[in-house]
Amino acid sequence: MSETEKITINLGPVDLGRIDVLVEQGLYSNRTDAIRTAIRNLLDRHESVIKEVSVRHAFLLGGMFYDSAALEKVRSEGKQLALRVVGTLQFAPDVTPDLARATVKSIWIRGVFKAPSNVKEALADRTR
Repeated sequence: MSETEKITINLGPVDLGRIDVLVEQGLYSNRTDAIRTAIRNLLDRHESVIKEVSVRHAFLLGGMFYDSAALEKVRSEGKQLALRVVGTLQFAPDVTPDLARATVKSIWIRGVFKAPSNVKEALADRTR
């Protein structure tokens, strides 16, 4: 998934000024580019931690998408999903709150959870 999410961070004036110096020197095209690069470098530096945790806790790293057809299949098999995602978990607009509650046992999400608001409300007690 190539989507991005907007976040807000607070930086002190000294850190912000230091970033501006790097931009002025042509090392980065703008503040966002500098901060994005710093975050990617941080994540790359700690990739082994992320991988180790993903193995230990058995979560998906990336994106997971469910529509009503996929959840109906889960329901027909008499199963419930324990969803563990680092990235994006998305439920399609055709997923109803009743179908979601019948098929989702738990959600552990680190990243972005996209779903119709009534589905998010129905799963609120199962989401961490």
